[in-house]
Amino acid sequence: MNDHHSPEEPSVGQVMGILSGYWQTKLLFTAVESDVFTRLSGAPATAEDLARSLGHRMPGARDFLLALAGIGLLEATDDGTFHNSPAAERYLVSGRPEFVGGYLKFCESELNPAWDGLSESLRTGEPRNTAARAGNPYYSLYEDREVTHSFLESMDMFNTPLSRRVSDLDWEKHQSFVDVGGARGNLAHHLVTTHPHLTGTVFDLPQLEQPFTEYMKTLGDQGAVSFHGGDFFTDPLPEADVLVFGHVLHNWGAEDRVTLLRKAHAAIRPGGAVLVYDPMVSNSRPPLYATLASLSMLVWSAGGGEYSVGECHAWLKEAGFRPETIGPEDTPDDVFVIGHVDR
Repeated sequence: MNDHHSPEEPSVGQVMGILSGYWQTKLLFTAVESDVFTRLSGAPATAEDLARSLGHRMPGARDFLLALAGIGLLEATDDGTFHNSPAAERYLVSGRPEFVGGYLKFCESELNPAWDGLSESLRTGEPRNTAARAGNPYYSLYEDREVTHSFLESMDMFNTPLSRRVSDLDWEKHQSFVDVGGARGNLAHHLVTTHPHLTGTVFDLPQLEQPFTEYMKTLGDQGAVSFHGGDFFTDPLPEADVLVFGHVLHNWGAEDRVTLLRKAHAAIRPGGAVLVYDPMVSNSRPPLYATLASLSMLVWSAGGGEYSVGECHAWLKEAGFRPETIGPEDTPDDVFVIGHVDR
């Protein structure tokens, strides 16, 4: 008799493959923490040599490297040496422009522990994080200087390609903008560099003024971007032609989103607009990345989650804007929605 599984028959391997995802994540975090990929950049090494360099013991060190090769982050040669895969060389070598190590540290210290409270969040609709339940998880995040640096570094990495898309929009009829929740000003600096007639303001929590000032110095900014500290739920937003909400609204619940958009409407000068971008979706079966991102906001932030383009349009209308979607929908990239002010 033939006892092979048919292609349609379920296999326990599917379940075990999901389970091993946790182990693979720990492999990645441990390798970045040990700076494996930076050590191997341009300098392939044997397991024995790398173990001595890292202070690891054999044979576990060899299994560790083989496992990293198994998940595609290292490549092993016939002579027993290991070197970085193209993906690791590009994204996991410290000091590279696209290094994601900062975001991995943020995930390890903030997001992943929050996922331990998924069952509780599903029952209560609230995060386990006490700071988030109090209203703003960023207050506690910014208490740790090292975690803050890692988080801001990763945000710069992620928003650099978005900065190019924002710069490609038509800015000719506008003179000023405010990047709400703009962190240390990476997007704002890119925008004023591309469009020198613009002046920009970053509005964020006061704790970020020093990181903003230090980062602007490294970029050689000549004062075209300023910092305005405050809490956008308790303080008025600075006045400007355009207000930008990039990766901001998904941190909060629907009522808070409308509140923020109304405050934006009050701050925008006649003929101006609000720009919103997030990984919005428009269908009933969104891609996995969108639902995982939404659950991350559920467990970490104060009622946050991803949302649809239609919902964004509805909130903009409720706040007094005339909404317009820019670019394609149902894409892995962020969707841009502009709310025009007709006054």
